[in-house]
Amino acid sequence: MAQIPDDLAAANRKLIDEFRAAGRSLPGRPLLLLTTTGARTGQPRTNPMMYVRVDDRLLVIASAAGAPKHPDWYHNLVAHPEVTVEADGAEYPATARPTEGADRNALFARIVEQYPFFTDHQAGVDRTIPVVELIRR
Repeated sequence: MAQIPDDLAAANRKLIDEFRAAGRSLPGRPLLLLTTTGARTGQPRTNPMMYVRVDDRLLVIASAAGAPKHPDWYHNLVAHPEVTVEADGAEYPATARPTEGADRNALFARIVEQYPFFTDHQAGVDRTIPVVELIRR
């Protein structure tokens, strides 16, 4: 599993501030900010994360660095699929759609061609790591 900072919330706040200050883009890093609505709290939650483009599709992978459970942001977008994306210098509303079945498997195969470490993430957990499409509205 990847190295997780001791204070992940502080590390994320710093990265969010840096990302926004740089115009919602960091050169050489496929990074976006995803704002979801808390499944239990109803409060907005913003998380920085890597994204992958496959053809015209913007995807995020709920690997949680190979953790045994889905990340909180995934549970949030399942409960409330209307999200906000900040990426490539823009901010816009989107609908989060977890992919399923053959579509998910084909996308995951394409993703691991670019980023082989996701193979290790999947191999180390019993859950199927979700691949989520972010569809601009």
